[in-house]
Amino acid sequence: MTADIVLAEPRGFCAGVDRAIDIVEHALAKFGRPIYVRHEIVHNTYVVNDLKEKGAIFIEDLAEVPPGATLIFSAHGVSRAVQQEAEQRGFRIFDATCPLVTKVHVEVAKLHKEGYEFIMIGHKGHPEVEGTMGQLDSGIHLVEDEADVAKVQPAQTAKLAVVTQTTLSVDDAAGILAAVKARFPSVREPKQQDICYATQNRQDAVKLLSPQVDVVIVVGSPTSSNSNRLRELAERMGTPAYMVDSAADLQAQWLQGVGNVGLTAGASAPDVLVQAVIARLRELGAVAVRTLPGVQETMKFPLPKGLKAEHEGAAD
Repeated sequence: MTADIVLAEPRGFCAGVDRAIDIVEHALAKFGRPIYVRHEIVHNTYVVNDLKEKGAIFIEDLAEVPPGATLIFSAHGVSRAVQQEAEQRGFRIFDATCPLVTKVHVEVAKLHKEGYEFIMIGHKGHPEVEGTMGQLDSGIHLVEDEADVAKVQPAQTAKLAVVTQTTLSVDDAAGILAAVKARFPSVREPKQQDICYATQNRQDAVKLLSPQVDVVIVVGSPTSSNSNRLRELAERMGTPAYMVDSAADLQAQWLQGVGNVGLTAGASAPDVLVQAVIARLRELGAVAVRTLPGVQETMKFPLPKGLKAEHEGAAD
């Protein structure tokens, strides 16, 4: 293989992921190890293992957390039941839920008070979906595809609203939303699309990248929804695409007879992994690296109260 590596822009960490990892690291610096985190803080193997080494313990069941311990909710958000149980158990709690997911939770709570039922577009079993649906005891119906829309049986249709998981494929979500609107013409849509800016930007970058390369490599973990969507999108555009958790997953046969190699990374994949993949591609014969022009992201989310003041200004 003698080819260029073409980098998508933007790629890798988004503001919500940056903030979630910062919360765990600031909590470890302030309170010492161990810090407990409910569910993987973000869906990336490298990040989770790195934080484990620093003293984070990842759990699914709050019964595993000793009384008085520090607990962090993951970037994907949690249900009200989990929140209430954590408060009852008396943990010191920091919420690393991405503010864009929190925005969806707030919208659900507000419209529920106004008598709305909801159709949620998302993937069953994904922690973000469980967290959003868990904001209500009832009246929120999950649809994963257009076929599911026909099966939804809301108690009433006069007040019906749509919300979506933030990490979906923009195109898939649009198709499902069209099916919802066809069946429920008066359904209320989100004022701004729920799919997050970072997911949208990374998908737009892959749409630009795919036609210019012979194969697309996506850096991301198998559990990462937004990384999976990037691989699917490249394939849908007719470019073979593979997802790698690390450079070790790269297979030489993917690159046989290939001209240019496209490279991107999901919103939870750190740049250190991208650099390792570039190094491995160079070993396999890639020559130059160039970056496509793309959106420059400047979004920053503040840390929660109680982690900011004392730690900021200290040697980081």
